[in-house]
Amino acid sequence: MDVTIYHNPACGTSRNTLDLIRHAGIEPTVIEYLKMPPTREQLLRMIADAGLTVRQAVREKGTPYAELGLGNPDLTDDQLLDAMLKDPILINRPFVLTPMGTRLSRPSEAVLDILPANVFKGPFAKEDGERILDDEGNRIV
Repeated sequence: MDVTIYHNPACGTSRNTLDLIRHAGIEPTVIEYLKMPPTREQLLRMIADAGLTVRQAVREKGTPYAELGLGNPDLTDDQLLDAMLKDPILINRPFVLTPMGTRLSRPSEAVLDILPANVFKGPFAKEDGERILDDEGNRIV
């Protein structure tokens, strides 16, 4: 299965999502988006395919969101996109693309919606110990 994850290795949610994809027996294409950000067109497509607004795709926590005044409701989508492309840390993560759809995998188990259900062979827990899959590989949450 062709899977791409826009990943930040410093982000626990992103790490959990990547581990969950690998737990499914899939080795995804990993794009460290801080080093290689998406193009404007790619970012717009991911946002639209995930069913989000541009504002929903902007990351606030741990970013210059407040300092840049990005909470201003008068800002246009184009202005928000410009900020995200100029400073990719403002792109919420992780975005995951599969033939079954695109998700902003927050929380990480949202990726389960776009992975085949029958590929998991055992339990899975997040870094914090929260169980996502039971002993048979079935979704708990």
